[in-house]
Formats: sequence, structure tokens, C-alpha cells
Amino acid sequence: MEYHNPVLLKETVDGLNCNPDGVYVDVTFGGGGHSKEILSRLGSNGKLVAFDQDEDAWKNALPDERFTLIKENFRYLKRFLRFNGIKQVDGILADLGVSSHQFDVPERGFSTRFDADLDMRMSKKNDLNAHTIINEYDDVNLKRVFLDYGELKIAPALARTIIEARAIKSIDTTEELKLVLQRFLPEQFKNKILAQIYQAIRIEVNQEMDVLKEFLVQSLEVLKPEGRLSVISYHSLEDRLVKRFMKNGMFEGEPERDFFGNFSVPFKLIGKLIVPTEDEIKINNRARSAKLRIAEKK
Repeated sequence: MEYHNPVLLKETVDGLNCNPDGVYVDVTFGGGGHSKEILSRLGSNGKLVAFDQDEDAWKNALPDERFTLIKENFRYLKRFLRFNGIKQVDGILADLGVSSHQFDVPERGFSTRFDADLDMRMSKKNDLNAHTIINEYDDVNLKRVFLDYGELKIAPALARTIIEARAIKSIDTTEELKLVLQRFLPEQFKNKILAQIYQAIRIEVNQEMDVLKEFLVQSLEVLKPEGRLSVISYHSLEDRLVKRFMKNGMFEGEPERDFFGNFSVPFKLIGKLIVPTEDEIKINNRARSAKLRIAEKK
């Protein structure tokens, strides 16, 4: 199964500060690029657990006795680590968003480049898909999806247009959706607006914001003191959640202060925000919007 180069490979794994005898988790296994790099830094007593809910990724499982692949969504991180007898780990890596492979398989419906059924599920076990959202969500929920997850000011007009069109005929493919929304896609901004529309639908289908929040909270619970969390995000919604959680240990508000008036926070930030070099972006276009943040549990 062809997968592209992992983004910020060295920087993300360097951020874990691998202990050769440690236990590590790659919650977004994909093509296995980050996992292979982690394993290369572990000794014979080291252990790597990977998660991936996408059936396509399972074919990439690594033939290494130190490696375990869990075929589940990483929102169940704590539960499945416990099932495997692991209570605490030395480091966790997450490369969020859609893999290059998922974008490149037309029938998955993730890419604006291809015509496909409205799907966008990262796991085929999901009941909810893009077709249901576009054809069954009411005005309020369609507006919410486009506004909250696409950050589109034209959300009310998009919702109204979709509802009017589907009253005549159901919208079944990505190309049909583009035709319905054509008047909102001026040529010079077409790709940007389409990407925001697709992102909004995909996030709703896969509950990505809820999943990310659940994962981050559980990461804090399963990391050992001085354990590292290394996370790559690709859009502002993800990055905002990661940044806030690493800084404060919470998603909203401010953490409590201790007796001396200092904020009591669970993580120490490691280094500054890391973004790809121009050279990496030339080799791997998917890297262009990547942001890497690293934190260490106190």
C-alpha cells in the first residue's frame, strides 16, 4: 500500500527523547513511517504500540516483536493500552488529520481533486458519512458544521443552498456538491473555499474535535512523569486545542493557581513551534501547513 513520506519525521521522533527500553505510542500509524523511526531508536526491551482505525493502514503492520498494532480509533487510547497490560508510557506521537494515502484514493471522497461518493469516513465502521450530513442535516446543523469546522462566514447561505437543491434531488457525489455550491466558488478562491467546505464535513463525519480532546486528556493520564507528547496538526482548529492543552492542561479558561499565585500546569513546553523547511515542503506538499508542538509531563 503506497503511503507518502511522513511529515517532520526526525523532528517529531526527536521530540519524544526516546529511551531505548521505553514504551511508546504512535496513535496515527498510517504508512508506518513514524513508527519505523521510533523502533529504530528502541532496544530489544523497548515497546511500541500503534493505533489506526483505517482498514487500509492495517496492511502496513510491522513484522517486529516489539510492535503491536491496535485497530481502533485513538480516542480509546487508555482503554486499549490497559487491554494490553500497559498503564503508563514514555512518549506519545500523533500526526493528525487525513493521511496522504486517504487523500489519494478517489473513492474515499476526501480530496477536492476527484469525483466520488460523499463518504469521508476514516473508518468504514462509522455509521455517519458525508452523504447523511449533506442530505439529512437540518439548516441549524449544516450552518454549525460550516461555521465551526470550516470557519466559513457564508455558512448560512451554504446551508440554505444545499437544502433547496436536495429538495429537488439528493446530492450523492462530491461533483454534485460542487455544482450545487458553484456560485460560492469564484475561480481565484475556488480551491481554498472547497478545502474549507470539505474540511468542515470531514471533521463532522469523524468527530475529529471530540476525538482530539478525548485523546489529549487521556495522554496526560497515561504518560509517565517526564514522558513526552509530540503532536503535528494541520489546521487552526486542531492546533488551537493542542496549544491550549499543552500550555494549560485544559481547553478553556485558566488553570488554578498554587499557594504562591503561580499557575499549576501539568506540562512543560519543549522548544518552540516547529514547522517544515522549504525543502521538505517541496518534497512533500502535505507538509506545508504542518505545525509540531512538543510537551513533557511534569
